Amino acid sequence: QVQLRESGGGLVQAGDSLRLSCAASGGAFSAAAMGWFRQAPGKGREFVGRIARHGGNIEYAESVKGRFTVSRDNDKNEAYLEMDNLKPEDTAVYYCAATMKSLIGTRWELPRTYEYWGQGTQVTVSS
Repeated sequence: QVQLRESGGGLVQAGDSLRLSCAASGGAFSAAAMGWFRQAPGKGREFVGRIARHGGNIEYAESVKGRFTVSRDNDKNEAYLEMDNLKPEDTAVYYCAATMKSLIGTRWELPRTYEYWGQGTQVTVSS
C-alpha cells in the first residue's frame, strides 16, 4: 500500500504562489505515475495535472495551464505542485494521487484511474 501525504497549503492572496508537496511511503514511488486533483465545496474532484514515473508526459488542466507546474523527485519520493498567480477560483482542497498502471491508453484525468490518495491540503485564495 502506497501512503501519500500532502503539505504546503494555506491562505494566500490573489496573485501569490504556493508549492504543494506530496511525500510517498510504503511503496515504490518511482514506479508510480502521479496526479494532482482538487475539490471545491459543492463540486466534484477536478483534475489539475499529472506526471509519468520518470518525470515526463506532463499534462495540465486548461484552467491551470501556464500557471501551475507539476514535478517530482524520485530520489526523495516526493511530487510537487508549484502554483503561481493564484486566483480565488483556485480555492479548493488539493489531493495528490498515485497509480501503478501505465498512463498510456488510460483516462488519466479521471480520479478512478488512481489507486492511492493523500488526505488533501487546503488552499484558500482571497481576492
